[in-house]
Amino acid sequence: MARMPPTPPVELEEVHLHGHRVAYRHAGEGPAILLIHGVTSSSDNWDRVISDLAANYTVIAPDLIGHGQSAKPRGDYSMGAYASGMRDLLLALDIDSATFVGHSLGGGIAMQMAYQFPERCERLVLVSSGGLGREVSPMLRAATLPGSELVIPLLIKAGLLNAGRGIGGLMGRLGIKPGTDLEEVGRGWATLEDLDTMHAFIQTLRASVDPGGQRVDARDRLYLAGEGPTLIIWGERDRIIPAHHGREAHDLIPGSRLELLPSAGHFPHRDDPALFSSLLRDFIETTQPGMVDYERLRDLAMGH
Repeated sequence: MARMPPTPPVELEEVHLHGHRVAYRHAGEGPAILLIHGVTSSSDNWDRVISDLAANYTVIAPDLIGHGQSAKPRGDYSMGAYASGMRDLLLALDIDSATFVGHSLGGGIAMQMAYQFPERCERLVLVSSGGLGREVSPMLRAATLPGSELVIPLLIKAGLLNAGRGIGGLMGRLGIKPGTDLEEVGRGWATLEDLDTMHAFIQTLRASVDPGGQRVDARDRLYLAGEGPTLIIWGERDRIIPAHHGREAHDLIPGSRLELLPSAGHFPHRDDPALFSSLLRDFIETTQPGMVDYERLRDLAMGH
């Protein structure tokens, strides 16, 4: 798989919104791209593509509330709250609209943003996205069980959720193969050693997942995404959220593009950053930003 050459990290900046610190990475100039990471992750999950994209675009990659260096309050961790928070960050940075790119949980947030604030969404890019079907990895389902906030610290203390041998054996039994997926999942779960991060993680997860799987499902309104350009990127080897979710979403979104990466897993932007950046660039350069027609949206929502 292609790897971008090492580049200097884009330093974190911060802004305070509603009294809470929001950390973000900001690079480049030009049309804006908002990169939204997944659960237990942070803005550095995009570090292999930020510099390349920043050559032609303004790239904003935040640490979601409850993640990374952003605040971790006891508060609302629903998709709607995250979407509003991302809208507020764009307002704070004086960015009127952007191409929304969301990975995993971030894909669900990007879809929620496009639904709540369509005038701010130029294009929608879903990367191994949540919110498109019931299936999700057993480990995430288990973390929503009652008492998980007591069990997870014990597993961490025993070394079973560290990014080393413990989680490698556990994830192997759950069907997640060695490589980028194992590395990224292990690194994410290791952050739960911080109690505030762990509590935010559980609140975030329980807002969209239950022991049976994902309970937030955007498929009943995906036809609305057809009003603007939509790109779906998925790794064929994804064992966290299966690739058929992407195929089914593509069938439901009129005019959408689907790119399946045969050698990639749940993190295609890390497995093959050069190809990922190329696909995203081509998508932006060959499409026009979506235009909001509220009368048409009303008719579509009402089934007219």
